[in-house]
Amino acid sequence: MANLLYALIVRKFSRTLLAIFVMVAGGVLLHFALTGHEGDFIGGWTVDGPQLRIGFTRMMYPFFAGLLLFRMGKLIRIKHAFWVCSGLIAIILAMPRIGGPDHVWRNGLYEAFCIIVLFPLIVALGAGGSLKGKYSTRICGFLGDISYPIYITHYPLIYLYTAWVSDKHLSLAQSYPGALLVFFGSFALAYACLKLYDEPARKWLKRRFLDPYSCS
Repeated sequence: MANLLYALIVRKFSRTLLAIFVMVAGGVLLHFALTGHEGDFIGGWTVDGPQLRIGFTRMMYPFFAGLLLFRMGKLIRIKHAFWVCSGLIAIILAMPRIGGPDHVWRNGLYEAFCIIVLFPLIVALGAGGSLKGKYSTRICGFLGDISYPIYITHYPLIYLYTAWVSDKHLSLAQSYPGALLVFFGSFALAYACLKLYDEPARKWLKRRFLDPYSCS
């Protein structure tokens, strides 16, 4: 849907108009963060009023902000950008929930700050960086290769882990070994899918449909 919206309408927006949409989307996102009942942006899974609101609220700002960053072409160039960006993402995602059930707006404010400020900063840093080291290049290549397989396959493992923790009423210390197993198991499963299905299937499709000398 976002691609269709861009192809038909948004690609004709000026930078000024894009900036206006970014500010409006950011304001809507911040309002939801401070007034939402849960203090987060989890949702958007079903086609009903509340879920559609969550989905559009968390989608519109990254969509317009990403386009504006691209149009502006303002990149931040620093040394070791890959490792800096990786560290920032790890810190952001490892941050525990802020505030208790009586102050859910605090966590909403933190998540809004990550979406509005930190994530665009990471994008600008990553886009302005360059890979020169042998290990950085290999790691990025590996992560790029498994990015789609891990995106497709990891969620069933998370559901199984969540059900296990919930059913057994486990503490963080008790569930930590399972969390590590899910983490490394997700990488192993994605790599297996890459080598046993993804790459062979793409090679066959390339030979079958793109090779001008292949036999019919």
